[in-house]
Amino acid sequence: MRISGVGSALPENRYSQAVLTQALKQYWGSRLTNPEKVDWLHERVRVSTRHLAFPMQKYFEFDTWGETNDAWFEAAQDLGERAIDAALNNAGLSRLDLHALFVVSVTGVASPSLDARLINRMDLRPDIKRTPIFGVGCVGGALGISRAADHTLAYPVQNAAILAVETCSLTLKRDDFSTTNMIATGLFGDGAAAVIVSGADSPTSRAKTDDAGPKILGTRSFFYPGTEEIMGWEISEGGFKVVLSPLLSDLIRSKLGRDVDTFLEGHDLSREDIGSWVIHTGGPRVLQAMQDSLGLTDRDAQLSWENLDRVGNLSSASVLMVLEDTMKGRRPEPGTLGLLVAMGPGFCSEMILLRW
Repeated sequence: MRISGVGSALPENRYSQAVLTQALKQYWGSRLTNPEKVDWLHERVRVSTRHLAFPMQKYFEFDTWGETNDAWFEAAQDLGERAIDAALNNAGLSRLDLHALFVVSVTGVASPSLDARLINRMDLRPDIKRTPIFGVGCVGGALGISRAADHTLAYPVQNAAILAVETCSLTLKRDDFSTTNMIATGLFGDGAAAVIVSGADSPTSRAKTDDAGPKILGTRSFFYPGTEEIMGWEISEGGFKVVLSPLLSDLIRSKLGRDVDTFLEGHDLSREDIGSWVIHTGGPRVLQAMQDSLGLTDRDAQLSWENLDRVGNLSSASVLMVLEDTMKGRRPEPGTLGLLVAMGPGFCSEMILLRW
């Protein structure tokens, strides 16, 4: 199996953190008793710019969850189509070369699901195997690659796509003045990323070109029982309310390094054998906890920090964006072993062992 192509799509509405922070404070007005706290929190999430699905002023016109969910469905289709096409183009494939489609999103819901709309919109093959995935949040991009790898292991001549598309801005809780919501309003952005996984016997995998993507040597999932309150959404008639427990960093530090070692030992490897790290940009505290747990240097996680600064946390799409940056701007030497790691609601982690 091989990752044969990666592509992304960002909305055209790009704003600096300072502009977004000021707009939010103006909207909240006198209801915000401590505006300096918003400034302080937004400065510390280490995000300089973010992309929004719609122009900034549009967000203050939404009145109901139904309206924002409709807006998610509209934006997700456009971003999803662009990201899939970009990944296919980078893999040298056409839309009809896709045999399976896994779509991850946690910022909106629809039935028929988003994948069905994209199949019609993009004229994908009618026998395509489709799998919509909801509720997995930040771990979704890595989880999707694992499921696509499972598919191509069973069908080695086929190609599978994983699309992660999120419009986090549309989950804004406009009357929530909690610290958690203030952090979320400064951390999360909008965008989509897609990955094409090609089976071992597909023409794409067998073509040994200089820009070929890494081989997938193995995947591993870890679930942590009794930690469902660590991260996720509270979903009610008012929409999505983010859950971010202060216990998250401690959980990561206690579990991730141990579990990475367990995974690698199963392949007769250790952390010292890994020359490339693709890590989800979960925010500065999460990213630092992952880095500490794995004993990584700032350079090891450099692309993750740069991605966080440039676009914020894109939830499920973030780790795929870091993978794209790795392939385009910091491709390891051939033969280098790499590890892609993401964590998310459950609480859980997903790991993918790569050979470049």
